Amino acid sequence: MYEAYWGLTTAPFQNVPDPNFFFLSAQHREGLARLLYAVKHNKGAALLVGDVGCGKTTLSRALILQLAEEKYDVGLVTNPTMPGNDFLEEINLQLGVQSGSNSKVALLRALNDRLLSNAQEGKDTVLIVDEAHCIRDPEVFEELRMLLNFQLNERFLLTLILMAQPEIREMIGHITQLDQRIAIRYHLRPLDQAEAAHYVNYRLEKAGAKRQLFPEEALQLIWQQSRGVPRIINTMCDLCLLEGCASRAKVVDAALIKRVAATMV
Repeated sequence: MYEAYWGLTTAPFQNVPDPNFFFLSAQHREGLARLLYAVKHNKGAALLVGDVGCGKTTLSRALILQLAEEKYDVGLVTNPTMPGNDFLEEINLQLGVQSGSNSKVALLRALNDRLLSNAQEGKDTVLIVDEAHCIRDPEVFEELRMLLNFQLNERFLLTLILMAQPEIREMIGHITQLDQRIAIRYHLRPLDQAEAAHYVNYRLEKAGAKRQLFPEEALQLIWQQSRGVPRIINTMCDLCLLEGCASRAKVVDAALIKRVAATMV
């Protein structure tokens, strides 16, 4: 809507997990590296937690892009709120596993057969559960623990990646057998001031910006108002570009940001 006015080829601040706009801050780089380590070294389970809006889902999509299809069989569960048996069905669906029945025994047997088949073909199986803190059925955590029992003598047949808000640590902490099997952990936090400025400029460059649209003072104010949370940064910057277009602004200055921030309270 405002792209032509600002000389952009696309909207730069959409709150969707588009890996083309994935910004590798030091934290995101470290988080991605740890998840890749868990997958490539067959560590069984990894947990990445992050505050609301800090980029967990985008990081999960960036991880998937790093996993070549010929080497990895990847399943992504984005809605883990369902009860235990339905959760197993969803896992099988995401991995393309078919079973003759929806009984727990049949679902687990079909999944085990796929894991063994992948291993024999030299492929690793990866299951990513996004928004894992939304799990409410204790049976689902038990199913996740059971999945880590799929092993050969020398290796896990499945790598489980949990992406969640920090409260999941307490939830898992009550399930000792699952908690102890999580080999890799990382906490993704909001961006600091320098990272937030780089984040805004990076997304603008990816969207085709040829000039500085947010002066340094404006970038500092964006960081202060957003507390460094990428999702809030996206919302603020998007509204600023929209308001700036409507008011025929030359750049997004501090006064414009303050006007937009006042509407977000």
